[in-house]
Amino acid sequence: MLSCDNPPPVTVILDPGDDLVHTRAALAVHAPEAGRLTVHPTPGTDSALTLACDVLAALDKPVPVPGYRQLDTAPAWTLAAAWILATRTSHLMLLRAHFLTPHRLKALLQLRHRTGCRLALVCHTRHVPAPVGRALAGVDHHVAEAAALLPAAEPPTATPPEPATRRPLANRWLNLPALTTLSAFDSATRPCQCTAPMAEDRDFFAPVLPALTETEVAHRLHRATAHPYLAAELATAVFTAASVTQLATAHVRDLAPDASTLILHDDGLRQGCMTHHVPTWARPLLLAAAFTWRLTSGTCGALFTDPLGSTGLPGLTDFAESCKLRPPQPPRPKRRKGSRAPSKPPKTIWPFSPAHYALSWAIREPDLMQGCPHPPPHTRRTIDAYKKGWPPPYFGQRALRPPR
Repeated sequence: MLSCDNPPPVTVILDPGDDLVHTRAALAVHAPEAGRLTVHPTPGTDSALTLACDVLAALDKPVPVPGYRQLDTAPAWTLAAAWILATRTSHLMLLRAHFLTPHRLKALLQLRHRTGCRLALVCHTRHVPAPVGRALAGVDHHVAEAAALLPAAEPPTATPPEPATRRPLANRWLNLPALTTLSAFDSATRPCQCTAPMAEDRDFFAPVLPALTETEVAHRLHRATAHPYLAAELATAVFTAASVTQLATAHVRDLAPDASTLILHDDGLRQGCMTHHVPTWARPLLLAAAFTWRLTSGTCGALFTDPLGSTGLPGLTDFAESCKLRPPQPPRPKRRKGSRAPSKPPKTIWPFSPAHYALSWAIREPDLMQGCPHPPPHTRRTIDAYKKGWPPPYFGQRALRPPR
């Protein structure tokens, strides 16, 4: 199992006056994107599972975590460790640490041992509490005053805060051509350990997302679920245009150590085994899925499965719909003039596209698109144009298309 043999020492910060300026300073350093977390534990409970959910919530993951036994704490702590490692979180500060019970302190120290993060416990007492002292016996630590490590943050001003960055595509359905080829009839192929060529060397190019759409997709997937394998699998389908059959062939060993590339295997039914570049926004998702395996069993299992044995989670297409991501849909019928009946939201259609199949008999029917548009053409002419710098067609909303 993955662990850190020599984690940094624990810092115990004493704030006997429970000073507001020190608490404000601790909350001000919270920056998950910069690798710094400040966790404010849920009051009124001594549950280790609740504390793990507090850590996940600080990482912008939805809690509670479904799919596991109600009182089982191990999955939540393992997922928290996987996300901390994947997002390169280096500092974890916990407020109200003098209320921690021995079993919660033990869980925190185990999290530190698994991730190697710098753990800081803020105790609002004059001396180190007895439970904290007993838990840290034999653990490298030091004690500091809050005035030294938590200087007063800037006091709130009378001016209104700046509005949050507006997301033009928030709460809208995103039609992604790469998801047109997600559904498939065939089953997974036999295990393969080849060294696959790059996708561009096989003249394969997945549909390119506009920058605005890519930012919105990344925002949704990073906050959609605490289960790494679900978010990683859907992200891979977005940047590779792979089918569920191809996604099932990916193992932990097929992901580069820095998650820069991913190999998807094929038994000759489509274009063959290929190595895909992983975009920057998707790398933490794939790393979290890989770290979940390494923390749990240390084996190279199927990357897009849960080694913790979750049950009752949504399928990939259902998860995509919960994120409002889908393939391009058929044109909606025109509404009759004078009709007052409210139109029902159409059901999402997941077509079976033969676009990626190399053999004509590989799919039972010639066209199972159900009215959905086919993905962008994959021809020598478009490939050559792509290599010469021809910009791909814009698949976003018409109002957001860049001016020509």
